[in-house]
Amino acid sequence: MSRKQRSSKPAPPPGLVIVDKPDGMTSHDVVGRMRRIMGTRKIGHAGTLDPMATGVLVIGVERATKLLGHLALDRKSYLTTIALGASTTTDDADGDVLAKTEPDTLSAITDADIDKAIGELTGEIQQVPSAVSAVKVNGERAYARVRAGERVELDARPVTVHRFDRLALRTEPRLEIDALVDCSSGTYVRALARDLGVALGVGGHLTALRRTEVGPFGLATARTLEQLEQDPSLSLTLDEAVTTAFATHTVDAATARAVSYGQRTPAAGIQDTYGIVDADGHALAIATDQGSHAKYLVVLAPA
Repeated sequence: MSRKQRSSKPAPPPGLVIVDKPDGMTSHDVVGRMRRIMGTRKIGHAGTLDPMATGVLVIGVERATKLLGHLALDRKSYLTTIALGASTTTDDADGDVLAKTEPDTLSAITDADIDKAIGELTGEIQQVPSAVSAVKVNGERAYARVRAGERVELDARPVTVHRFDRLALRTEPRLEIDALVDCSSGTYVRALARDLGVALGVGGHLTALRRTEVGPFGLATARTLEQLEQDPSLSLTLDEAVTTAFATHTVDAATARAVSYGQRTPAAGIQDTYGIVDADGHALAIATDQGSHAKYLVVLAPA
Protein backbone atom coordinates (compact mmCIF):
# COMPACT_ATOMS: atom_id res chain seq x y z
CA MET A 1 0.00 0.00 0.00
CA SER A 2 1.39 3.39 -0.94
CA ARG A 3 1.91 6.24 1.52
CA LYS A 4 -0.93 8.10 -0.23
CA GLN A 5 -3.29 5.18 0.34
CA ARG A 6 -2.28 5.06 4.03
CA SER A 7 -3.54 8.61 4.54
CA SER A 8 -4.01 9.57 8.17
CA LYS A 9 -7.30 10.81 9.56
CA PRO A 10 -8.12 14.44 8.79
CA ALA A 11 -6.88 17.15 11.12
CA PRO A 12 -9.31 18.14 13.87
CA PRO A 13 -11.10 21.49 13.66
CA PRO A 14 -9.38 24.45 15.34
CA GLY A 15 -10.45 25.49 18.80
CA LEU A 16 -9.75 25.24 22.51
CA VAL A 17 -9.97 22.32 24.89
CA ILE A 18 -10.23 23.10 28.60
CA VAL A 19 -8.46 20.26 30.37
CA ASP A 20 -8.82 19.33 34.04
CA LYS A 21 -5.14 18.55 34.55
CA PRO A 22 -4.35 15.67 36.91
CA ASP A 23 -1.77 15.67 39.68
CA GLY A 24 1.72 14.48 38.72
CA MET A 25 1.78 15.62 35.09
CA THR A 26 3.59 18.65 33.71
CA SER A 27 1.72 20.94 31.32
CA HIS A 28 4.07 19.65 28.60
CA ASP A 29 3.01 16.07 29.46
CA VAL A 30 -0.61 17.11 28.91
CA VAL A 31 0.28 18.57 25.51
CA GLY A 32 1.89 15.27 24.53
CA ARG A 33 -1.18 13.32 25.58
CA MET A 34 -3.49 15.73 23.78
CA ARG A 35 -1.50 15.33 20.57
CA ARG A 36 -2.34 11.64 20.65
CA ILE A 37 -5.96 12.20 21.64
CA MET A 38 -6.65 14.85 18.99
CA GLY A 39 -4.49 13.27 16.30
CA THR A 40 -2.39 16.35 15.52
CA ARG A 41 0.99 17.82 16.40
CA LYS A 42 -0.50 21.32 16.40
CA ILE A 43 -1.27 21.48 20.12
CA GLY A 44 -0.15 24.12 22.62
CA HIS A 45 -1.07 25.34 26.08
CA ALA A 46 -1.44 28.61 27.97
CA GLY A 47 -1.09 29.28 31.69
CA THR A 48 1.37 26.61 32.87
CA LEU A 49 0.52 24.49 35.93
CA ASP A 50 3.09 22.82 38.18
CA PRO A 51 3.08 18.98 38.26
CA MET A 52 1.48 18.91 41.73
CA ALA A 53 -1.31 21.28 40.67
CA THR A 54 -4.60 20.18 39.16
CA GLY A 55 -7.39 21.99 37.37
CA VAL A 56 -7.90 24.32 34.44
CA LEU A 57 -5.32 24.13 31.65
CA VAL A 58 -6.17 25.84 28.35
CA ILE A 59 -5.15 23.80 25.29
CA GLY A 60 -5.12 25.20 21.75
CA VAL A 61 -5.76 22.93 18.76
CA GLU A 62 -4.61 23.61 15.18
CA ARG A 63 -5.01 27.32 14.23
CA ALA A 64 -6.27 28.14 17.73
CA THR A 65 -2.69 27.73 18.99
CA LYS A 66 -2.16 31.20 17.48
CA LEU A 67 -4.57 32.59 20.08
CA LEU A 68 -2.69 31.30 23.11
CA GLY A 69 -0.17 34.12 23.40
CA HIS A 70 -2.92 36.73 23.18
CA LEU A 71 -5.45 35.33 25.65
CA ALA A 72 -6.12 37.60 28.62
CA LEU A 73 -5.30 35.13 31.38
CA ASP A 74 -4.36 37.82 33.86
CA ARG A 75 -6.71 36.72 36.63
CA LYS A 76 -6.65 33.24 38.15
CA SER A 77 -8.51 31.48 40.95
CA TYR A 78 -7.32 28.56 43.04
CA LEU A 79 -8.43 26.29 45.85
CA THR A 80 -5.40 25.50 47.95
CA THR A 81 -4.32 23.73 51.11
CA ILE A 82 -1.47 25.22 53.17
CA ALA A 83 0.34 23.28 55.89
CA LEU A 84 1.78 25.36 58.71
CA GLY A 85 4.70 24.29 60.88
CA ALA A 86 7.28 23.37 58.25
CA SER A 87 9.12 25.14 55.43
CA THR A 88 10.48 23.31 52.38
CA THR A 89 13.03 23.89 49.64
CA THR A 90 10.29 24.23 47.02
CA ASP A 91 7.59 25.89 49.16
CA ASP A 92 5.41 22.86 48.51
CA ALA A 93 5.12 19.24 49.61
CA ASP A 94 7.49 18.01 46.87
CA GLY A 95 10.51 19.69 48.48
CA ASP A 96 12.82 18.71 51.31
CA VAL A 97 11.91 20.00 54.76
CA LEU A 98 14.13 22.88 55.85
CA ALA A 99 12.74 23.48 59.33
CA LYS A 100 9.94 22.27 61.59
CA THR A 101 8.13 24.03 64.39
CA GLU A 102 7.45 22.50 67.79
CA PRO A 103 3.82 21.40 68.38
CA ASP A 104 3.44 23.75 71.37
CA THR A 105 4.32 26.75 69.20
CA LEU A 106 1.82 25.67 66.56
CA SER A 107 -0.97 25.15 69.06
CA ALA A 108 -0.52 28.72 70.31
CA ILE A 109 -1.54 30.14 66.90
CA THR A 110 -5.08 31.49 66.94
CA ASP A 111 -7.63 31.98 64.18
CA ALA A 112 -7.16 35.72 64.61
CA ASP A 113 -3.40 35.36 64.07
CA ILE A 114 -3.98 33.49 60.82
CA ASP A 115 -6.62 35.91 59.54
CA LYS A 116 -4.39 38.90 60.32
CA ALA A 117 -1.47 37.36 58.41
CA ILE A 118 -3.76 36.48 55.48
CA GLY A 119 -5.04 40.06 55.42
CA GLU A 120 -1.48 41.37 55.13
CA LEU A 121 -0.96 39.14 52.09
CA THR A 122 -4.10 40.42 50.35
CA GLY A 123 -4.25 43.34 47.93
CA GLU A 124 -1.31 44.84 46.05
CA ILE A 125 1.80 43.26 47.54
CA GLN A 126 5.47 42.75 46.76
CA GLN A 127 6.17 39.04 46.37
CA VAL A 128 9.43 37.15 46.00
CA PRO A 129 8.74 34.22 43.63
CA SER A 130 9.60 30.72 44.77
CA ALA A 131 13.19 29.76 44.02
CA VAL A 132 11.88 26.86 41.92
CA SER A 133 9.70 29.10 39.76
CA ALA A 134 10.05 29.52 36.01
CA VAL A 135 11.45 33.04 36.43
CA LYS A 136 14.60 33.43 34.32
CA VAL A 137 17.93 34.29 35.94
CA ASN A 138 20.59 35.24 33.38
CA GLY A 139 18.65 33.42 30.68
CA GLU A 140 18.07 30.21 32.67
CA ARG A 141 14.97 29.14 34.59
CA ALA A 142 15.34 29.53 38.35
CA TYR A 143 14.20 25.97 38.99
CA ALA A 144 16.94 24.61 36.71
CA ARG A 145 19.57 26.47 38.71
CA VAL A 146 18.16 25.16 41.99
CA ARG A 147 18.18 21.58 40.67
CA ALA A 148 21.82 22.09 39.71
CA GLY A 149 22.61 22.89 43.34
CA GLU A 150 22.76 26.69 43.10
CA ARG A 151 21.30 29.03 45.69
CA VAL A 152 18.89 31.33 43.87
CA GLU A 153 17.63 34.64 45.23
CA LEU A 154 14.96 36.44 43.22
CA ASP A 155 13.80 40.03 43.43
CA ALA A 156 10.37 40.93 44.77
CA ARG A 157 7.80 41.95 42.18
CA PRO A 158 4.37 43.56 42.43
CA VAL A 159 1.37 41.22 42.28
CA THR A 160 -2.27 41.57 43.26
CA VAL A 161 -4.07 39.11 45.50
CA HIS A 162 -7.73 40.02 44.96
CA ARG A 163 -9.00 37.45 47.46
CA PHE A 164 -7.31 35.24 50.03
CA ASP A 165 -10.15 33.66 51.98
CA ARG A 166 -9.71 31.05 54.71
CA LEU A 167 -12.32 28.36 54.09
CA ALA A 168 -11.38 25.77 56.73
CA LEU A 169 -8.85 25.16 59.50
CA ARG A 170 -7.74 21.73 60.67
CA THR A 171 -5.49 20.98 63.62
CA GLU A 172 -5.21 17.20 63.18
CA PRO A 173 -3.01 15.50 62.14
CA ARG A 174 -1.30 18.84 61.43
CA LEU A 175 -2.25 22.51 61.20
CA GLU A 176 -3.71 23.02 57.73
CA ILE A 177 -5.69 25.78 56.05
CA ASP A 178 -7.97 25.39 53.05
CA ALA A 179 -8.17 28.69 51.19
CA LEU A 180 -9.53 30.34 48.07
CA VAL A 181 -7.03 32.57 46.26
CA ASP A 182 -8.02 34.91 43.43
CA CYS A 183 -4.93 36.65 42.07
CA SER A 184 -3.19 38.34 39.18
CA SER A 185 -1.02 36.53 36.69
CA GLY A 186 2.51 36.17 38.04
CA THR A 187 1.37 35.47 41.60
CA TYR A 188 2.88 32.32 43.10
CA VAL A 189 0.46 30.59 45.48
CA ARG A 190 3.41 28.56 46.82
CA ALA A 191 5.02 31.83 47.79
CA LEU A 192 1.82 32.89 49.58
CA ALA A 193 2.00 29.66 51.61
CA ARG A 194 5.66 30.32 52.40
CA ASP A 195 5.04 33.94 53.37
CA LEU A 196 2.03 33.05 55.53
CA GLY A 197 4.24 30.64 57.47
CA VAL A 198 6.96 33.28 57.80
CA ALA A 199 4.45 35.88 59.05
CA LEU A 200 3.24 33.45 61.72
CA GLY A 201 6.80 32.47 62.62
CA VAL A 202 6.23 28.75 62.05
CA GLY A 203 7.01 28.10 58.37
CA GLY A 204 4.52 27.01 55.77
CA HIS A 205 4.21 25.21 52.46
CA LEU A 206 1.63 24.20 49.88
CA THR A 207 0.19 20.69 50.01
CA ALA A 208 -2.54 20.97 47.35
CA LEU A 209 -3.39 23.38 44.56
CA ARG A 210 -6.36 23.29 42.21
CA ARG A 211 -6.91 26.00 39.60
CA THR A 212 -10.62 26.66 39.22
CA GLU A 213 -10.47 29.57 36.75
CA VAL A 214 -8.01 31.20 34.39
CA GLY A 215 -9.27 34.25 32.57
CA PRO A 216 -12.77 33.44 31.22
CA PHE A 217 -12.24 29.66 31.39
CA GLY A 218 -13.31 27.54 34.36
CA LEU A 219 -13.85 24.02 35.65
CA ALA A 220 -17.47 24.05 34.44
CA THR A 221 -16.25 23.35 30.89
CA ALA A 222 -13.10 21.37 31.80
CA ARG A 223 -12.76 17.65 31.10
CA THR A 224 -10.29 15.06 32.28
CA LEU A 225 -7.90 13.36 29.89
CA GLU A 226 -9.83 10.12 30.38
CA GLN A 227 -13.06 11.84 29.31
CA LEU A 228 -11.28 13.31 26.29
CA GLU A 229 -9.99 9.86 25.33
CA GLN A 230 -13.64 8.79 25.05
CA ASP A 231 -14.84 12.00 23.40
CA PRO A 232 -12.03 14.01 21.76
CA SER A 233 -14.17 17.03 20.98
CA LEU A 234 -13.44 20.73 21.43
CA SER A 235 -14.61 22.74 24.43
CA LEU A 236 -14.90 25.82 22.21
CA THR A 237 -14.65 26.18 18.46
CA LEU A 238 -12.27 28.81 17.11
CA ASP A 239 -15.20 31.22 16.69
CA GLU A 240 -16.46 30.55 20.22
CA ALA A 241 -12.96 30.93 21.66
CA VAL A 242 -12.55 34.37 20.10
CA THR A 243 -15.94 35.65 21.21
CA THR A 244 -15.42 34.24 24.72
CA ALA A 245 -11.92 35.59 25.26
CA PHE A 246 -12.05 38.95 23.46
CA ALA A 247 -14.27 41.92 22.79
CA THR A 248 -15.41 41.60 19.18
CA HIS A 249 -15.74 43.94 16.22
CA THR A 250 -18.16 42.84 13.48
CA VAL A 251 -17.31 43.89 9.92
CA ASP A 252 -19.13 43.80 6.59
CA ALA A 253 -18.31 41.44 3.73
CA ALA A 254 -15.93 43.83 1.96
CA THR A 255 -13.95 44.50 5.12
CA ALA A 256 -13.91 40.78 5.93
CA ARG A 257 -12.28 40.10 2.56
CA ALA A 258 -9.70 42.82 3.22
CA VAL A 259 -8.89 41.30 6.62
CA SER A 260 -8.42 37.85 5.09
CA TYR A 261 -5.84 39.34 2.70
CA GLY A 262 -4.12 41.25 5.49
CA GLN A 263 -5.11 44.56 3.94
CA ARG A 264 -5.50 47.73 5.98
CA THR A 265 -8.90 48.26 7.60
CA PRO A 266 -10.26 51.00 9.87
CA ALA A 267 -9.71 50.92 13.64
CA ALA A 268 -12.51 49.47 15.74
CA GLY A 269 -12.36 52.01 18.54
CA ILE A 270 -11.75 49.27 21.12
CA GLN A 271 -9.07 49.92 23.73
CA ASP A 272 -7.73 46.40 24.24
CA THR A 273 -6.99 43.45 21.99
CA TYR A 274 -10.15 42.41 20.12
CA GLY A 275 -11.44 39.84 17.71
CA ILE A 276 -12.64 40.75 14.22
CA VAL A 277 -15.61 38.68 13.12
CA ASP A 278 -17.82 38.67 10.05
CA ALA A 279 -21.60 39.05 10.00
CA ASP A 280 -22.03 35.31 10.62
CA GLY A 281 -19.78 35.41 13.70
CA HIS A 282 -16.81 33.67 12.09
CA ALA A 283 -13.48 34.75 13.57
CA LEU A 284 -11.24 36.51 11.05
CA ALA A 285 -8.39 37.99 13.10
CA ILE A 286 -7.12 39.20 16.46
CA ALA A 287 -6.17 42.86 16.37
CA THR A 288 -5.44 46.06 18.26
CA ASP A 289 -6.04 49.60 17.14
CA GLN A 290 -2.99 51.48 15.92
CA GLY A 291 -3.97 55.04 15.17
CA SER A 292 -6.80 55.05 12.65
CA HIS A 293 -6.21 51.47 11.49
CA ALA A 294 -6.40 47.94 12.85
CA LYS A 295 -3.11 46.17 13.50
CA TYR A 296 -3.53 42.42 12.97
CA LEU A 297 -1.84 40.29 15.61
CA VAL A 298 -3.07 37.06 14.04
CA VAL A 299 -5.09 36.51 10.84
CA LEU A 300 -7.22 33.45 11.60
CA ALA A 301 -9.03 33.18 8.26
CA PRO A 302 -6.44 33.92 5.55
CA ALA A 303 -7.55 34.15 1.94
